[in-house]
Amino acid sequence: MNPRGTSVADLGLQWRFGAPRRMAFAANIARAPSLTVRLHPIHMSIIDISEVKPGSHVTLHYRLALADGADIVNTFTDKPATLLLGAGQLAPPLEDILLGLKVGHHSTFQLTPEQAFGPRNPELLQRVSLATLRENSMINEDFSPGDLVEFNAPGGGRYAGVLKEVGETSALFDFNHPLAGQALAFEVKIIGIL
Repeated sequence: MNPRGTSVADLGLQWRFGAPRRMAFAANIARAPSLTVRLHPIHMSIIDISEVKPGSHVTLHYRLALADGADIVNTFTDKPATLLLGAGQLAPPLEDILLGLKVGHHSTFQLTPEQAFGPRNPELLQRVSLATLRENSMINEDFSPGDLVEFNAPGGGRYAGVLKEVGETSALFDFNHPLAGQALAFEVKIIGIL
């Protein structure tokens, strides 16, 4: 209830916007010809979003390409991406490159294999028994070299490997990241930061 006995819900409210930073509304009350209330702006703390930081939401165009120029992914030809840094939406080495960049920044970074997805590790070429392969596949599923196959990991996780060859009792898989051992170009244009 307001001081005159009429609840705010019963008032016919009309919003009026005045000069910048002022907003007022007028209420028609039977006993008072008009009532004007001025709302004061709320002072909020300012968050520094001038550069990319861990936990930033970043809207950007990016292109990841092989050394020969072949695109792996390219958002410049379509809509930009919006990513939360640290959420695993972009590989950690690529996220690290974004840290400290400002809105409008547009660069291409040349990455050595060590800076990108690391060198190829020969120990990650492993043989898997055909029995294990069948346990991790659908009934009567056929596999060919080049197929990406997912396996159950101890503890409930999953991991994937690329089938290289199939023998009589086992199959050879490469569990390296598909881009391991490759030099890459990472082009980025920062559009917005929250």
